[in-house]
Amino acid sequence: MKIAVSEEMRNIDRLAAEEYGLPELLLMESAGHRIAQAMEHLLGEVAGKTICVLAGSGNNGGDAFAAARYLTNMGAKIKIFLTCEPAHLKTASSRMKKASDKMGIEVHGLEEDRDWNRLHVALKFADGIVDGILGTGFNGELKKKVLRLIEEVNEAGKKVLSVDIPSGVEADTGKVSTVAIMANMTLTLGLPKVGHLLSPGADMTGQLIVDDIGIPQNLLQSKQIRQALLDDKLAVTLLPLRGKAVHKGDCGKILVVAGSLGMTGAAALAATAALRAGAGIVTLAVPASLQPVLAGQLQEVMVQPVAEKTTGAMGGEEALKKLLELAQIHDAVLIGPGMGRSMETQELIRMFVQRVNKPLVMDADALFAFNSQPDDLSKLPQVPVLTPHLGEMAALLGVTVPELRESLLPIVREAAAEYQCILVVKSECTLVAYPDGMIFLSSQGNPGMATAGSGDVLAGTITGLMKQTESGLAPLAGVYLHGRAGDIAYGEKGESLLAGDIRENLAQALKGLRKKQLTGQS
Repeated sequence: MKIAVSEEMRNIDRLAAEEYGLPELLLMESAGHRIAQAMEHLLGEVAGKTICVLAGSGNNGGDAFAAARYLTNMGAKIKIFLTCEPAHLKTASSRMKKASDKMGIEVHGLEEDRDWNRLHVALKFADGIVDGILGTGFNGELKKKVLRLIEEVNEAGKKVLSVDIPSGVEADTGKVSTVAIMANMTLTLGLPKVGHLLSPGADMTGQLIVDDIGIPQNLLQSKQIRQALLDDKLAVTLLPLRGKAVHKGDCGKILVVAGSLGMTGAAALAATAALRAGAGIVTLAVPASLQPVLAGQLQEVMVQPVAEKTTGAMGGEEALKKLLELAQIHDAVLIGPGMGRSMETQELIRMFVQRVNKPLVMDADALFAFNSQPDDLSKLPQVPVLTPHLGEMAALLGVTVPELRESLLPIVREAAAEYQCILVVKSECTLVAYPDGMIFLSSQGNPGMATAGSGDVLAGTITGLMKQTESGLAPLAGVYLHGRAGDIAYGEKGESLLAGDIRENLAQALKGLRKKQLTGQS
């Protein structure tokens, strides 16, 4: 499923009218019907219940007026509060208001103290609220009247259904400048919006329902829309089923270059995650002094010693030679988890990735090695997969985390193109950005995954999938399985889950994906 930004959604609406002859009024009417159905889903039977409908001056207000008529026909008692003078309504919305007036539905303004008193009483006794105040075109600062209205709604503590996006949330960023509606449910029309998935907008959205109002599918799936949702429906297409005659070599020989003194856990998590993701053979290259420790701990992983320049840290010409030899006999390479930031290790990382020509995943300290010269990433002999969290991404680009969050998608899209890499940006909604400008947003994951080692498991998972599917699809499959495994672990452990729990639940996540593939579920 594609995910829209506001400009893309405006173009879809325009093309629906110009090329398909679908007038705005028709789509608004369909939206009103869907909103009424969603309200019944939220509240149960609406007959006899009191519902406050809050309408703004834009198309969301028109949708809300249309919903008011349907809810009235379903037996609900409706009170509409309008944030603007009726004369300021857009043409289609004005026509929807006139239809509501003809049905005798109460419509009140919010101009005087008595109007606000009436609103306060109405909210107090309402069973539910329809938020049609602001739509996907909103950005910037709230007007005082709207700010006050949103605060009144949140203080009322009633069940709220937001139309398209909670009022106060920016559809393209998820940003909330001051305050936003805390919705129990959001009904979005046509396509989900970026702001539903990025915080803090994601926290305001509640249950997200994407509904069809009759917009042609070829408009909704246009190649001009450069964001998509990484969900079950996409995931079942990413990882081919195995044949009966498969052997371990077919499933991938993976090299993991990781670890340093005090950071053996990162190496172990990454290597075993690659195995749990289905890789046939995993070799872990670690500093020579740590090899006995990890070899004794990891039964299924082959642990190779690599020369050290300083105790517990790889470095030097001998180490480079050994790693390049190992890379030649493996199908894909992960480098970086827990390697450390000594001068010798950082130089080793830079020299290695410039000379290895295998599918490559770079994580953690391998990213740090390019902070001073990120342009060198575009000169690598492969298209590497980079797996930064927001702090690492900001450091790589020389910006602050708040600056990165302010324009996350545009910045990440530009960086993937400029550095000719696939970026897996880890956050509450992990992004996978490709050099061609396409970005996928994950629908998986939970707060419990904010734990040390989670990123090592993700990097290992992605690398472990490199031979099992097209290397360009492995990041998507890896992010999906990692998030799904995290969700399974969260269901069992809650916020006490550990990175090892995510790794162990990769088996259930992969099993669940295979079941969906075999049964045609998604």
